[in-house]
Amino acid sequence: MNAKILVVDDETDLELLIKQKFRRQIREKKYEFSFAHDGAEALEVLSRQPDTDMVLTDINMPGMDGLTLLIKLHESNPMLKAVIVSAYGDMDNIRTAMNRGAFDFVTKPVNFEDLELTMQKTMEYVMQLRQTLQAIKENDILRMYVDESVLTFMNKPEFEKSLSASETVVATVLFIDICGFTAISERESPDTVVRLVNRYFDVMVKEIIGQGGYVDKFMGDAVMAVFRGDYHFDRAVEAALAVRTQIATLEDNLQNNLNYHPQVSIGINTGEMVSGNIGSATLRRLDYTVIGDAVNTAQRLQSVAQPGQIIILESAQQKIAESFTCERIGEVTLKNKAEPAVVYNVIK
Repeated sequence: MNAKILVVDDETDLELLIKQKFRRQIREKKYEFSFAHDGAEALEVLSRQPDTDMVLTDINMPGMDGLTLLIKLHESNPMLKAVIVSAYGDMDNIRTAMNRGAFDFVTKPVNFEDLELTMQKTMEYVMQLRQTLQAIKENDILRMYVDESVLTFMNKPEFEKSLSASETVVATVLFIDICGFTAISERESPDTVVRLVNRYFDVMVKEIIGQGGYVDKFMGDAVMAVFRGDYHFDRAVEAALAVRTQIATLEDNLQNNLNYHPQVSIGINTGEMVSGNIGSATLRRLDYTVIGDAVNTAQRLQSVAQPGQIIILESAQQKIAESFTCERIGEVTLKNKAEPAVVYNVIK
């Protein structure tokens, strides 16, 4: 434990005593002390040394006293913990110090063994706080990369028992591809490509989330989304219609004064699929996703969709015939399917 400690006391004798009593710990770099003679000087030191771990402060000092310093410390850095080291050990001073954020109280004359135990306890608490804040920060970062449904799945008892836990669900899968974007990627600069694709993805994701779906993954310039729960197929179609409408309103100026009007091709399929962790537990590389024939078919439907089309199977069209307007396209051959499939394009 390497602790940076600021000692605030107008008595120079305390500085000498600390350097003597903790000389071994100082040599071993267990403790690193700095000193100030009142609250105002302490704040100046902290501004130069923001990585200070704790403050040991007296109460009665010229200029800014220790109780006032406690208020300033809490205002500037609530994480910084202070221990009062004072001869004024009456209950009123102790209560005032604690109410103003002191972590502990040591009375003078100082018992240095007790002081070190207090310092160790304070540092342990500070480290626990930092670990908690780091976990919160990492969790917030994780949420940028992992959908809420994954985190929910990770909290289930079966996940704790087995990383390979899975479940069979009836859901709807939506594949969206940005048409012609490969050609854009070949002739535009990488930063332009990333800016454009992120802009389009942002539009898509908002509509997907708006209909209660979640993004399973981004694949180059394509998106895979999953819808579960009540009316999952209807909500997937609503999201697809909204994505098509919103993307159609966008326009971007590219090199050579070319205007790019993005369009999307979409495939949707619904049915039974397996949901769970897919990958290698040995490598600690897992992907929470859905797999199955229904998922593969959705991707095949997207591959035959033309720009602006939302393609579904005839069996799916019959389920939403009363709610959505669709046009029959006819039979198409889907990759790895023995029989041709009759497909429809969702109009509105």
